[in-house]
Amino acid sequence: MSTMTMTPPDTHVARRAMIDSQLRTSGVNEEYVLARMIAVPREDFLPADKTAVAYIDRAVSLGAQGQLAAPLFYGKLLSEAAPGRDDRVLVVSGGTGYLAALLRPLVAELTEVSAAEAAGMTGSGTYTLIAVDGAIEQLPEGLAAQLAEGGRIVTGLVLRQVTRLASGRKIAGQVNLQPIEDLGIPVLPAFAIPKSWTFA
Repeated sequence: MSTMTMTPPDTHVARRAMIDSQLRTSGVNEEYVLARMIAVPREDFLPADKTAVAYIDRAVSLGAQGQLAAPLFYGKLLSEAAPGRDDRVLVVSGGTGYLAALLRPLVAELTEVSAAEAAGMTGSGTYTLIAVDGAIEQLPEGLAAQLAEGGRIVTGLVLRQVTRLASGRKIAGQVNLQPIEDLGIPVLPAFAIPKSWTFA
């Protein structure tokens, strides 16, 4: 009785299609960005029942564990972040570890924390770059304090119920986020603005 060997799908082909049809067509052409995104298999950061949708052009929900954002978000974030070999990086995870895997070989040091940990941070840090894997409604003072003077942050930002890629730099101790472009980005509940009660 013969046995049939199943050949796993060629995900390198899927990653190449992602590069050509999602990233390049949207203006992401930096070679270091494309090299990292073709080198890191998205399916490795998803449960087995989600691997078939690893390369679709929108976020993949993992329920309470978080979400894997669309490829274009990571391409645009990496492009805007422009990570350097001397960067000390803090990655705020969206729940999968994918962003940290993309960035780690490009920088000197990398620390990854959960969104809940990041939202509750206190004290000052020496990070030259913070990369947030998702959209935030507010930037807590404790997280902004983790940046060294002159350091930069790239994140998703919720403005008037629309998610946008945004970036900022710490100047004179202050960080102001500037929207760059509208993108579909999973929202991180840990950074929600507390709702206030109003009485008529």
